[in-house]
Amino acid sequence: MSQYKIEAGTAQHIGDRSEQQDRAAVFSAPKAPGYMMAVLADGMGGKSGGSMAAEQVIRTAKQNFDLFSPQTDTVEQMLKTIVHEVHTLIKLTGFSAEKHPHSTMVALVITPDKSAIWAHVGDSRLYRFSGPNFAEHTIDHSYVEQLLSQGKVNRQEAKGHRLAHVLVNVLGSDNQEPYATIGRHDGLRAGDTFLLCSDGLWHYFSDAELGAAIAMNTPRQASEMLIKKARERAAGTVADNCTLAIVKLITPPQESRNYTVGKMGRAV
Repeated sequence: MSQYKIEAGTAQHIGDRSEQQDRAAVFSAPKAPGYMMAVLADGMGGKSGGSMAAEQVIRTAKQNFDLFSPQTDTVEQMLKTIVHEVHTLIKLTGFSAEKHPHSTMVALVITPDKSAIWAHVGDSRLYRFSGPNFAEHTIDHSYVEQLLSQGKVNRQEAKGHRLAHVLVNVLGSDNQEPYATIGRHDGLRAGDTFLLCSDGLWHYFSDAELGAAIAMNTPRQASEMLIKKARERAAGTVADNCTLAIVKLITPPQESRNYTVGKMGRAV
């Protein structure tokens, strides 16, 4: 019997924007039984441009995952290929449509050998929890994070920095080829949980709050609760799109015996 089963779900809210430019999806792999992918994209680039970019992320991720085979490919290389292809396609789409679409993304793959492998570009985040306890989250590809790494600002100063939303790594940029930061966690077990989310969600919560909400609820219940609370905390502002995907590893239910033992008749 498997040591865990996977529960997953996605959710989103348009916030106070005129258009939903985020996308999220969960896939299985036709050629790789036991593998699953969750992917989230936060589109940017003006009216309809951002949604075009985010749609391209989801479409390209699915196409690559449909073709993925562990016999010939590695998850890490597949994720890097997705980033490269999406970047190229977004630029071509933007050129033909006379728009300037961009997107961030984060993608997670769970493997049957109890490993989680992920990649991100920009400030779409992946959080990992062990039960309700925060374990880690991806580090944003932002100007403020660069200042933090260089010791030029502290965490408190970074929160209110006037350039807090400036990104240094995005899909579709005309200035530079994007890079994917790869993460990995082995030895998965029941109780491990992953949250993929856009900045329209993580901006309003502490790590501990996210972990508690997800640990105590199903993915659907946690999604409803987090979006509702984000909307409350965003009151009085023009809130961004709010999008998330949750992947929970839970203990499988015990199999119940559905047979009865009766007395055998004597063979003659």
